[in-house]
Amino acid sequence: MDLQTAAGIVPLLGWAVHGGILTRRLATARRDPLTGLHTRAGWTARAEHLIRRHPTAAVLLVDLDHFKALNDTHGHPAGDAALIATADRLRTWCGHNGTAGRLGGDEFVAVVHDLAAADLDALTAALHQPVHHAGTCLPLAASVGVCHLADLPLPLLTDALAAADAAMYAAKGRGRRGSRTSH
Repeated sequence: MDLQTAAGIVPLLGWAVHGGILTRRLATARRDPLTGLHTRAGWTARAEHLIRRHPTAAVLLVDLDHFKALNDTHGHPAGDAALIATADRLRTWCGHNGTAGRLGGDEFVAVVHDLAAADLDALTAALHQPVHHAGTCLPLAASVGVCHLADLPLPLLTDALAAADAAMYAAKGRGRRGSRTSH
């Protein structure tokens, strides 16, 4: 290889390395570092794709009940353990039927293309299992709001999230231990 060819290859190698670094940073930005779930941006892109392919999909919003009290009483590591357990349970429940994400704080989201196959009661039961952390059994509870896209005039993700949010707050109002479907 002559000097001129080598001089032309060096910038290309630099750009290839730079491109790889940027790709890893973008992938990291689309994943929540604590739970490994998709962040809002990463989840939204996946959810919109799933909704286009499955117009009868359902969108779920999950909010941990009494999370602030758990964090204040047992400390942030216990709160992190609760968030990680919730993410794992939601990810497992979605399986190949959908995708889950963490919007921030103690708020999670999921979209599934077949809610009947996913078994909402199983999710609710899983989200109410205690979390074991540092020798302590921490109570965990969550409120779940559901929106079936088929119930909307247009199957838009923003409208589905708003309806799931309203259903989730209705579930919280009923005693904070269950799920509710929007209508």
